[in-house]
Amino acid sequence: MGRPAVFLRFSGCNLWSGREVDREKAVCRFCDTDFRGVDGINGGKYSTAQELVKMVSMNWPKTKQKIKPYVVCTGGEPLLQLDDELIDEFHRNSFEIGVETNGTISAPKNIDWVCVSPKANSILKQTSGNEIKLVYPQIEESASPQLFQKMDFEFFFLQPLDDKNSKLNTKLNTKLSIEYCLKNPQWRLSIQSHKILGLP
Repeated sequence: MGRPAVFLRFSGCNLWSGREVDREKAVCRFCDTDFRGVDGINGGKYSTAQELVKMVSMNWPKTKQKIKPYVVCTGGEPLLQLDDELIDEFHRNSFEIGVETNGTISAPKNIDWVCVSPKANSILKQTSGNEIKLVYPQIEESASPQLFQKMDFEFFFLQPLDDKNSKLNTKLNTKLSIEYCLKNPQWRLSIQSHKILGLP
């Protein structure tokens, strides 16, 4: 949180189509992100890794201070598209690479920061990384924090479930997340700061 980064949002996910008519039958039913299509800011179809890295480089802020360029690959599910060729091209252009994944696809070894956000009723293949960020609470037992606490992550975060249908529910989820973290100090609270700041 607080580090300058270019967010690179990939279209598509393997746990939900992104269409509201499919939400109730999806593995992940609470996603609050529009990852369908390619018409977002600087969106489009990029035919080569070089073209995509060039677009990301153009969006890196130009400052007099020397700050290591950082790109966060997110989605949808970025590991459906993020491959060794693109990772190598980012590294050739001095970028550090972070990824936010649902963990159902094993991450390539040469990503600099791996954040796994498990979803209930999915099969977790990426069981190690820098951080695990669990949306909480999920009603299914397969998303209980206790199931993940012995996995090989440096940091363990609970992120309150943002119920877009009810601010009251979101406040309750925040309260429940805080209570769980206080009782289980291995876990830390993670908030969606971009929403608080009014960023897209």
